[in-house]
Amino acid sequence: MPSKHVLVATSNPGKIRDLAGAASHFGIEVAQIPNFASLPLVVEDGQTFEANARKKAEEYSRYVPGEIVIADDSGLEVDALGGAPGVHSARYAADEPHLADANTDDEANNAKLIREIKRVPSEKRGGRFVCWIAAACDGKILAVFEGSAEGVIQETPIGSNGFGYDPLFFFPQINKTFAELTAAEKAHYSHRGEAFRKFLDWYSRG
Repeated sequence: MPSKHVLVATSNPGKIRDLAGAASHFGIEVAQIPNFASLPLVVEDGQTFEANARKKAEEYSRYVPGEIVIADDSGLEVDALGGAPGVHSARYAADEPHLADANTDDEANNAKLIREIKRVPSEKRGGRFVCWIAAACDGKILAVFEGSAEGVIQETPIGSNGFGYDPLFFFPQINKTFAELTAAEKAHYSHRGEAFRKFLDWYSRG
């Protein structure tokens, strides 16, 4: 049995799955914060991924005294779209993403990205997934970690393994979209995988 465990502040099963796969190699168990759905929602109003990750980790860690809690904020930055969807990645399909108080679904977000990217020449569709992970305990930040993955946005979704924008994010390094990656490949290549490996290295030394 794993001797260490960490709680994750998310309701997204895709994130839990991604993180658990990577953590298992370190003998660390990953679980959602108990009764997470019943906790007051933390408003992600930061101007950066790092600010949102810090805010979520700080606030949610207060509900589980003595436990290390991690929270991430991540999203897609497309150069030709001025860095959009950016921090509004989960609410991109809303009429006014910066004012939306709830996430829009993956299908709607992807449909909007496809509409936008069709206006961009194929050679200028570069972008990146960015992830910041913050670790906190009892309302205090312990450390933060960053990861990124460079790719190309395509207008035809391919693959069914991922979530979010994964089917539209083509990763030239291994000639697949993120939605075509196995759990092991995603843990190795993804932005969240990179940030989480940095966390795991820090945590396993603690």
